[in-house]
Amino acid sequence: MTTPHTAPPAAAAAVPETPVAAKPSLSFRLDPAARKVRRTELWLLLLGMAMVAGYLAAVEANMLDTVTMDFWYPAGVLTAVFLGLHVVIRLRAPFADPVLIPVVALLNGFGVAFLRRLDLGRADADARPDLAIFAGDGGKQLLWTLIAVTGAAALLWVVRDHREISKFAWTLGFGGIILVLLPAVLPGSVSEVNGAKLWIRFGSFFAIQPGEFAKLMLLAFFAYYLVRKREVLALASRRVLGIDFPRGRDLGPVIVVWAMSLLVLVFEKDLGTSLLYFGMFVVTLYVATERVSWLIIGLILFFGGAVLAYVLAGIVGGPFTNFGQRVDIWLDPFAEPYDRGYQLVQSLLGLGTGGLFGTGPGAGSPLEVPEVRNDFIFAGMGEEIGLFGLTALLALYLLVVSRGLRAALAVRDSFGKLLAGGLAFTLGLQVFVIIGGISKLIPLTGQTTPFLSAGGSSLVANWLLVALLLRISDAARTPASTGGVRR
Repeated sequence: MTTPHTAPPAAAAAVPETPVAAKPSLSFRLDPAARKVRRTELWLLLLGMAMVAGYLAAVEANMLDTVTMDFWYPAGVLTAVFLGLHVVIRLRAPFADPVLIPVVALLNGFGVAFLRRLDLGRADADARPDLAIFAGDGGKQLLWTLIAVTGAAALLWVVRDHREISKFAWTLGFGGIILVLLPAVLPGSVSEVNGAKLWIRFGSFFAIQPGEFAKLMLLAFFAYYLVRKREVLALASRRVLGIDFPRGRDLGPVIVVWAMSLLVLVFEKDLGTSLLYFGMFVVTLYVATERVSWLIIGLILFFGGAVLAYVLAGIVGGPFTNFGQRVDIWLDPFAEPYDRGYQLVQSLLGLGTGGLFGTGPGAGSPLEVPEVRNDFIFAGMGEEIGLFGLTALLALYLLVVSRGLRAALAVRDSFGKLLAGGLAFTLGLQVFVIIGGISKLIPLTGQTTPFLSAGGSSLVANWLLVALLLRISDAARTPASTGGVRR
């Protein structure tokens, strides 16, 4: 058993040796405090699945003019899948945050339900009552949910201590860079979708988005690297307007990540992924050093690079053309409302049609929005659940991010703090990037809405992200009196 331990300040820059946690005993799993936490999770999970079932019933009522017993089937499968994960958490992470899984399961369930609603909309009116549970995008998302949740459960089962990940930090960092840049060097026929080179397609039926997994690998490396180097990076050389700026020679890591993000912006033609990678590094750097100057430097570098890319799009063209076009659409989507600006125009019209309360599940016309199954799913849902419904969805995302940050504050080791903080911020930034794009706050991006959009890569990667947050929150919340491992 490992006793409580806090590293002295002088050794804070080093990652401590990773002790392998002893296998929890039966008494540890049945601790009264753990039972209470897991009981809360169970009731919240059942409540969330009841809400998903209610949404599915409302869809059938509006689209079929009746409610068949089939609406229970997707909700039942989802409930069984999430209950299996709940059992794994009871065995492997009994003190983990009880709110994370119910909230993420609710988001995932709404995503499956809305995709099934789109499948019903595409089907002939006579064929809708007989639509199979695993048919169409909704059925595929249901299968991907099973795969993603199984992956999350496997990660929780295998990784007993989050600090074990730091042993493979350099390997993960190298692998993450390869995954980020791989689509850029592949032919467009296997990597390009809607102008962005983010995919690796295997035939016409299967594709993965390697950047979704790269973000987790790079975050683990960033956390490890910054824990070791944070004292050096926190040194200041000049104070300007009350802000301490770092020494010039310490800017190297930021410049490298900035250059990589610009390569993604130019050659993979995607602003969202570029902003995601650079943003998560700069924020993790800020958390490690507590220097506001790093945020200022990061913002200047990113927006300066984006402006430069837009200027070069007008002068040089070539690889900068796609980014320039996206900015032009963002500035005036109604200039070509039936051509380049069609997606954004339909997105804005859908959001406007929904108003405050929406048209009701199944009563709108979300199929008028191109790519409503992935990039624009938030706009499609907004038409039917309205501003209040979208606000509730955003509140759910905010809850996940806040619980992740809470785990980061509570865990004792520096690596866990940076990893949990980076994971939570990355999820929040991804939501901001995609919703900012469909609402015309920022140029359109190729990001998917976590847990809602159709797509296996995003769903699997984000469930792995949640599993890591669960592992870290379990370490933070485990009482020393239980006889378990207090990280």
